[in-house]
Order: sequence, then C-alpha cells, then structure tokens
Amino acid sequence: MEDRSAKYRAFYAQLICSAAKSADPRLEEAFRTVRREPFVGPGPWSICLGGHPYVVTPDDDPAFLYQNALLALDPARGLNIGMPGAHAYWLTGCAVREGETVIQIGAGSGYYTAILAHLAGPRGRVHAYEIDERLAGLARDNLKDVAHVDVRDRSGIGSNLPAADVIYVCAGAAQPAAEWLEALRPGGRLVFPLAPESTLGGMLMITRPDGGAIWPAKFLSRAQFIGCAGLQDADAARRLAEAFARGWEGVQSLRREGAPDETCWFAGEGWWLSTAPAPMPVVSVQPHADITQA
Repeated sequence: MEDRSAKYRAFYAQLICSAAKSADPRLEEAFRTVRREPFVGPGPWSICLGGHPYVVTPDDDPAFLYQNALLALDPARGLNIGMPGAHAYWLTGCAVREGETVIQIGAGSGYYTAILAHLAGPRGRVHAYEIDERLAGLARDNLKDVAHVDVRDRSGIGSNLPAADVIYVCAGAAQPAAEWLEALRPGGRLVFPLAPESTLGGMLMITRPDGGAIWPAKFLSRAQFIGCAGLQDADAARRLAEAFARGWEGVQSLRREGAPDETCWFAGEGWWLSTAPAPMPVVSVQPHADITQA
C-alpha cells in the first residue's frame, strides 16, 4: 500500500504544483514527501470540492486522498484539510526559505504544518497554533517526529508570539491581528485570509519593510475559510463583501497610520488598504481569480 501511496503522491505533487505555477522544486518535493494518510485518519473519508456536499469514499484506497479536494476532519463543523492546489499557490507566494522561522495559525491536524516544516528545513522552525484541543492533540501526535516543529494548543492572536519570517494563517479574519504584524521580522511575509466567517474574501500577503507605516500588500486570490476566533466583525464582513464586489486586484499597500484617502480600498480600525504602491515593491505574484476554498 505504501508503494501505491508514493505513486499517487508523486503525480498529485506534480499536478498541483504545475497548476500553482510554482518554480520552486522544494514545494513539489514537500507535497510528494508528506503523506496525507496520518493527518486525515482511517478511511473511508468524507471529501468535497469547495461549496459542495461531502461525498464518502467507497473504501480506504489512498488514491482518494491525493485529489485537489477538501478532506473532512469534522464534517459536522465544516473543518477540513484545505484544498492543496490553493495552498500550493499561496505557499508559492510567500516563498518559505530554508532556515526561516514560520508561524502557522490554525494548524488543524498538522498536514500543512508538515509541508511548512519541509520547506523551512531542519535549520528552520515552525510554531503551529491550534485552538481546538482535539485537533491540536492530533497535530502534536502526527508531528512528534519532526524536531523543528512545536504545536501550541492555544489561540494564535495572543501576546508573546515568537519573531517570524513567515506567518501563514488558515482561518478567516476581518483584520490582520496586531500581534501578527508585530511578530514579523523585516522582510517577513504575513499571508492570511481577509475573509470573516461565511464571507468570500481574499488571501492577502503583507510584507514588513525595514521601517515606516506603509507596507507592501497584495491579494493572491479569493479565499473562504472557517473563522478565526477573536477576529470576527459583522460590519466589516458586510463592507468587505462590498469592497470585493468592486474588485480586489488593485490593492498594493497596507497603511498603518494616516487618514484614508482616495486610494483607499478598505479601511479598518487603525489600518487601511490602498491601491497606491508602497516604497518597497510588492513581490511579483500574479493574482489567481479561480482559487477560493481552503
């Protein structure tokens, strides 16, 4: 069965990384190397394409796991291992390098934590936060043999986050948490879904400059996630839906001071997104309009 799984993984990794237009062979290697079986548990499994009902696989053939589909961790709550094609694209955008420190918010059972750990390599470090105690326990068990990963069963928007080169968020939020922005090192990348609960938003990448209150920002794609506890706002969700309806590809910067001007795309409390560029250029990643689910 392991030989069959390896064959499926090799094809799956090549397919999703090709669709993500990834030029980093390490990303394909990560998806080819990390087995999905431990992270989803014993089959049969509930699988869906985003926005559609779950379908239960007829048996536990691992071929069913190596699809570009959501794998249910808790179908009743809509908790899933996210769409690999979408994550491959977002990971291409934030470009985790060997030796970097990564924070993951919303680790689930740890599958994408393992992908991040592979990209950061043994000289790097991955701090994974999962607020659901059961899922955190699964992630800790699944990753117990990966020495450069630690799993923390608490919210990832609290104080005392470690300094990081990349913060990768897998839960939708109405705003970037101040703690995430402060934890980023200069040149660090925050990738998170600006998408409150039940809202189709966008996966936003923000890069911390060496100084100043104007940070490069760019939407990588549309995105919809389960909500991040503590970062929900019904009014912001309504206004974000209106902003996305007017277009989203033109956003170029996050402003952390000053009054919103005519370039404002969306304004939150103490921050706003602008269509004007930041002094430090945005990383060249083409937005992908077809990616929506994770």
